[in-house]
Amino acid sequence: MTIACTKVPISNRKQLNLVPESELLSMSLTEYSAFLKKNPPVPLTDPNAQMVKNVGARMKTAVETYLRQNGFASRVKDFKWEFNLVNNKEVNAWCMPGGKVVVYSGLLAVTQDEASLACVMGHEIAHAVARHGNERMSQGLMAELGGVALDVALANKSSETRQLFMTAYGAGATVGLILPYSRLHETEADKLGLVFMAMAGYDPKTSIGFWERMAKAGGAKPPEILSTHPSDQTRINNLRAYMPTALKYYKPA
Repeated sequence: MTIACTKVPISNRKQLNLVPESELLSMSLTEYSAFLKKNPPVPLTDPNAQMVKNVGARMKTAVETYLRQNGFASRVKDFKWEFNLVNNKEVNAWCMPGGKVVVYSGLLAVTQDEASLACVMGHEIAHAVARHGNERMSQGLMAELGGVALDVALANKSSETRQLFMTAYGAGATVGLILPYSRLHETEADKLGLVFMAMAGYDPKTSIGFWERMAKAGGAKPPEILSTHPSDQTRINNLRAYMPTALKYYKPA
């Protein structure tokens, strides 16, 4: 079993990741390719697909610059970034290891503008950079396998292991196992995401309005992107509290 204890950018929280990043990158490529076969990307002739690509390119540069300047460059050294829009009415987006980012068309009705889209993409990329999925998957594997059969589970790539992977990265069904981490991970992703969007030239204050719209989207049932991440006034308050720090990184494009 491989055990890695590292620190999360910005929060400096120590985290325990049991799954080798090389394994996650391999699984990511497999699952991402399978997803796109079932959900073909919207062609770049569509303005919204082009917007996703353009925002993604700016976010990539910002993320790599921030991590390089703060001693975390190794976290994305093996990333092969991709940014795709898919036709799906769900209000959702996710980023798998390796920088594989997918935005669902249903999200655009809530983002409404490029800066808000950057907010979401920055947030999802932050989850990948902070390796939250590895933590969630490690927790799930430990709970289901006791850790003893971890190497076997990864080697066999069983349906249960694959489902844990998809769930850990927001692309699968909700399972109770990952709920305890949600608030902690969301706060870290919010902070990192604000810095990333600011460095990409997007006003981080835009995030307040976006998350307020997200809280209202879907009525009583939260959007899929919030299914394991309760969105409430606490999140808005945390964003406002961190805003002065994020604004230090902001230079309008």
